Amino acid sequence: MPEVASAAVALIALDRRTVAAAAVGEAARYAGPAEEPLPERPPVALDVLFDIASLTKMFTATVLVSLAQEGALGLDEPVAAWLPRFYGHRPGITVRHLLTHSAGLPASRRVEREPEEARWDLVLSTPAQMPPGTHLYSDVGMITAGRVAEAAGGAPLDVLVRERVTGPLGLDATTYGPVEPGWAVATEFKPERCAGDRAGGAGGGVRGCVRGEVHDETAHALGGVTGHAGLFSTAADLVRFGEALRTGGGPILSPEWTAEMLRDQGVPGAAFRQGLGVRIGDPAIVGPLTGAFGHSGFTGTSLVVDPARRLTVVLLTNNVHPLRGRPGIRDLRHAVATEALRLAG
Repeated sequence: MPEVASAAVALIALDRRTVAAAAVGEAARYAGPAEEPLPERPPVALDVLFDIASLTKMFTATVLVSLAQEGALGLDEPVAAWLPRFYGHRPGITVRHLLTHSAGLPASRRVEREPEEARWDLVLSTPAQMPPGTHLYSDVGMITAGRVAEAAGGAPLDVLVRERVTGPLGLDATTYGPVEPGWAVATEFKPERCAGDRAGGAGGGVRGCVRGEVHDETAHALGGVTGHAGLFSTAADLVRFGEALRTGGGPILSPEWTAEMLRDQGVPGAAFRQGLGVRIGDPAIVGPLTGAFGHSGFTGTSLVVDPARRLTVVLLTNNVHPLRGRPGIRDLRHAVATEALRLAG
């Protein structure tokens, strides 16, 4: 495990009951990119906060599906209905396209070096790379989905997530950052985040090591609240979220709308079956739980839900600490999924 991440928490639930839990490693281990060890390395705990990265997309999708359930928007209506300034000239792109990564939008749009006042406009005006209908995983699309949610829901995205997902489910720890560094694990060494004398302000004593602020560069540049990344959560909260979807969506969605969110949307070109903001049977995360749905996060996180086996499996790591590119995260995800299969009998 140390070569994969300095901190990891795993939680496996079977029929809502926790059957395995583990917390190993240290919340912050390295003082810099050369992996020099910190003099003080606090142990990780089961209730520590992780930057869940792209697991945020599942929360954004749930908000949009809840708005569709209420009739506040239509999944098949044009994005132009909500963002005419940016999508008025491309009426063929729908909300469903955004949630299934089939709008043809590129994977990302880096704007951290652009003037702050121009960043949102630059992201929302990102040209499509392909025509709608073909799978192309896109942070830009989910950022746009978050803005559609705000327009249809009449509130900022963090408020919508709280009112429609985390509040009703009692996910008290799940929140957009920044969060208190002492409650969060460290992620990547980013010296550009450390301005002036704010030595480790985000790193909890580690200059330039992100801790308590969103790791994703675009989310950070856009203020930390976006549709594709930005949430912090605990393993217990994510299990509760996964179990709500597994058991029909209550109290956040009806069973019918939950089924719509979790069904194969028939998007060609993906290495897995694509739901609304969720992946079904993604070989990168499900291991032997081949019919499971869920998502992964770039920081080293994953949520896997297997309705047939009544399992919810959460793995949270800081695989990008102190630098991205550490090998072994896929094998670790598969090992945890294999253990979950064993426990399910």
